[in-house]
Amino acid sequence: MEYLSATPVASIIFIFTVITSLYAFYDHGIYGKFMLHPYSVSKGKHIYTVITSGLIHADWMHLFFNMFTFVAFAFTLEQMMGSWKFGLLYFFGLVLSDITTIFKNKDNYHYHSLGASGAISAVLFSYILFNPWSGIRILFIPFDIPAFVFGGLYLVYCMYASKNSRDNINHDAHFFGALTGLIFTVIFMQGIVPHFITALANGK
Repeated sequence: MEYLSATPVASIIFIFTVITSLYAFYDHGIYGKFMLHPYSVSKGKHIYTVITSGLIHADWMHLFFNMFTFVAFAFTLEQMMGSWKFGLLYFFGLVLSDITTIFKNKDNYHYHSLGASGAISAVLFSYILFNPWSGIRILFIPFDIPAFVFGGLYLVYCMYASKNSRDNINHDAHFFGALTGLIFTVIFMQGIVPHFITALANGK
């Protein structure tokens, strides 16, 4: 109840995403209804899947990593920026992170995409602007990386992987979700750029 009162939007997103994803694991018909299908969307059909595709995940590991990252940053971010701004950030992260995917795959009938990674990238990169020196730990690396360093490496990796990777991960959604988080926060959080620069200069 404490989370629901202090961070209602993040709490609802977390609960709803987990429940919907788990339901899809046991009712695969949900995938056909909820997954983003750029071919259809580009022709004006199933526009709603730009949102619903962020409510389902491919498997337990996909869900775990996305929700682990969400929990690590979303609740704190909502408290820092306010609930309605956080809700808008997440919404725009979902929608705008898929725009490039839709254009890129508008003629590929067999391409589908799912997962909340674009919106969660928006959350992560918004958080980085507030706390650039906070530590982020990557699997198998036994030390924290400053958030702003991680952010730069992440963007470079997403650009590279988008062009060269064949791992079935939507790296475009990660990249454009991250950009959405940065741009949204700069526009809606007055003074965030001076804050970010000062925090970098002060090392904290």
